Amino acid sequence: MDPRHHRYLWACIWICVCAAMILPGCKKKGPRYPEDHARFERVAEAVDTLHQAYISHDIETTRELLLPLETLEAWEQGIQRDFQTYSDISLDLLIERILIKGDLISVFISWQGEWKRTPEEKGMRARGHGILHWSGTHVILLSAVEGDLPFGMADRQAIS
Repeated sequence: MDPRHHRYLWACIWICVCAAMILPGCKKKGPRYPEDHARFERVAEAVDTLHQAYISHDIETTRELLLPLETLEAWEQGIQRDFQTYSDISLDLLIERILIKGDLISVFISWQGEWKRTPEEKGMRARGHGILHWSGTHVILLSAVEGDLPFGMADRQAIS
């Protein structure tokens, strides 16, 4: 056996022995501020629910996430036009940052997606960044949107 391999093998064994001695003493700690952590989780869950509802063409679930505001009615109609226009929507959505200030929550997202009228079509690809503004503590609801968001792609394509 090559001496380098022998030293490597002993180093690996030493690391495993040390880890076996140290890890049992480690206690799993919970979040420092459990209520804030739970709220962050509810926000992330609301964003994921909106994402899943959009790619599965589920307008009812989308509506359940919206505050009943005039400003969101046009946005919701844009989503409905997407559902009528595109049979297949693929969307990757990534939360970049969550900012909570009192009852107002801003979720900064980046996204990329593909919209197809028919499964055989190559489709239209796009990507961008935007902000989803949510409100609430225990029940998280969408209150406003801004930036370049993937929702309402049919309207964007009609304009260009």
